[in-house]
Amino acid sequence: MAFILNMLLRQTWLMAFLYPIIIIMIIDGMPTTAYFKNPGNAFSKLGSELLHLTAADITILISGFVGTIVSGIVIRLLRKSGYQMF
Repeated sequence: MAFILNMLLRQTWLMAFLYPIIIIMIIDGMPTTAYFKNPGNAFSKLGSELLHLTAADITILISGFVGTIVSGIVIRLLRKSGYQMF
């Protein structure tokens, strides 16, 4: 997914920056505005949710992040090789 978005948006590292934000939005189950309205409670709940992740969840999340990094590297290599589409 990150490879395709990098190719379409022409922003090599955009997904690497957005991935942690998207994962936080998925894990916490709270509206994003809670981090601005009540940051103490929101970050406390996020920390609690992060501590309760299973090994399988952590493996999947880390694999996804590594995938976004690798896709950025591949896109850069393809651009350096002269592939203008990338």
